[in-house]
Amino acid sequence: METREAQAKPNVPSGPPQGNAQPPAAPAAKRKPPLVAIAVVVVLVIVGAIFGVRYLAYASAHETTDDARIDADTVVVTSKIAERVASVLTDTNQRVTRGQVLLRLDNADETTKVAQAQAALDAQQAMVNAALQQVDLTRATQAAENAQNAGGIAAAQANVRNARASYGAQLSQVDVNAAGIATAQAQLRVAQEGVPGAREALARANADLARTQALVATGDLARSTLDAQRAAQAAAQSQYQQALQTVVAAQTQVEQARQRVASARSTAAAAETTIGIQQGQLATQRGKLLESDTPYKVTAQQATADASAAQLGTLRAQLRQAKDTLGYTEIRSPIDGYVGAKNVEVGKTVSPGESLLQIVPDRKVFVTANFKETQIGKMHRGQDVALKIDAYKGVEFKGRVENLSPASENQFALVPAQNATGNFVKITQRLPVRIQFVDPPRDYALRPGMSVEAAVDTSSPAHT
Repeated sequence: METREAQAKPNVPSGPPQGNAQPPAAPAAKRKPPLVAIAVVVVLVIVGAIFGVRYLAYASAHETTDDARIDADTVVVTSKIAERVASVLTDTNQRVTRGQVLLRLDNADETTKVAQAQAALDAQQAMVNAALQQVDLTRATQAAENAQNAGGIAAAQANVRNARASYGAQLSQVDVNAAGIATAQAQLRVAQEGVPGAREALARANADLARTQALVATGDLARSTLDAQRAAQAAAQSQYQQALQTVVAAQTQVEQARQRVASARSTAAAAETTIGIQQGQLATQRGKLLESDTPYKVTAQQATADASAAQLGTLRAQLRQAKDTLGYTEIRSPIDGYVGAKNVEVGKTVSPGESLLQIVPDRKVFVTANFKETQIGKMHRGQDVALKIDAYKGVEFKGRVENLSPASENQFALVPAQNATGNFVKITQRLPVRIQFVDPPRDYALRPGMSVEAAVDTSSPAHT
């Protein structure tokens, strides 16, 4: 500074003027610069005041920081299964779309497991169909058996009724035959009562014949009288024989009536036995109906079918799992973006959860701005933000505060600072603020990691 001042001073002699030399008179042109300088200074002061006021107004309504960068929710592509890499279909910095196949793993084992699961499912499905058909067959068979046994019960009941009717008829016949015995016995008594009279008549006829013969022999009676007497004796003899035969016939009728009674009683006893037999058949048919009508037959078959169906569900789940595992052999991109890092090559055996690729989204980016804790007092969600990216000079992007961090970055450090010491030094903390782009222009590639300058308009209204 001293050098510049020395150079700026004019070369003026340090001593008084010697002789009659007079100091040169200042030209008129050199008297005007002070006025121009004053005017320039005034203009500069006015311009500075204007810009100062504007800067102060802007600074009072905005919080700025250059500690900001573009971030993105980078997706780490991993494998769900342990398998050998068969092919890699992308490379670093290549653009990928959502659903695009990035890697293919060897799927020979997984294809075999799918076939095995499908075969097991088909076999179990056949068993389920057979079990269901068996249920239907059991129902139909049971219905037929029930109808048959119901018919058997009806027939047995009819047989019981017939046996009881026959037994009643036989009992009535016993009574009728018993009445026949009484009638035959009465006839026998009548016949027996006629025998003595016939015997006496025969005896008288014999006596009369003897007397007549004697008288005829003596000539006291004519021979014709003897013939008449003989005829009378023969008639008496015949009546007596007829009376004896009537007794025998009556005895025979009595015996036959007794035999008929015995036969009727025997038939009645047989009919009574038949009633018991038919009642036993009825009980048997009812038992068969109870046995055939039991619900446990169908229930047991249905339980078998249900068990097969439950196993079918398990096998379907296994098939789905096998197909899902087969699908895991094709690793696809979950988002649209660019491959940021590739940690896999063909032939490598990957493990579940191992990082294979990192996909950086191409559009869903945001700005993470680290503001001092003294700057966030008036910041709220939804306030407007002016963004300047170092890569695009002179371009201003619009943003909006999405949220503020719940704690300072120091709180999320692996070893947070412990200030409970006697040598505490207060350090202004920074809190990350997440800022979303508002309609980012598609002509500019926004890449995570780019440096950003952010200015939050704290006077703008907060949006919900």
